[in-house]
Amino acid sequence: MTDLAGAVWRKSTRSGDNGGACVEVATNLPGVVAVRDSKNIEGPTLRFDRSTWQMFTAAVKSAARPGI
Repeated sequence: MTDLAGAVWRKSTRSGDNGGACVEVATNLPGVVAVRDSKNIEGPTLRFDRSTWQMFTAAVKSAARPGI
């Protein structure tokens, strides 16, 4: 399992003032992208290899802009 001690967590700039109900992502780890619930930072994390994360974010962006 990937050591997350050096993870630099960030939220989307679009998360706004929603009471902290969002996810945080760490992209500074070698070969892996980690995702966690911002309300439970000591809780479980999801880990994705970079190519899987890139495919996921591309699909989300594409779905957010139908017809483009």
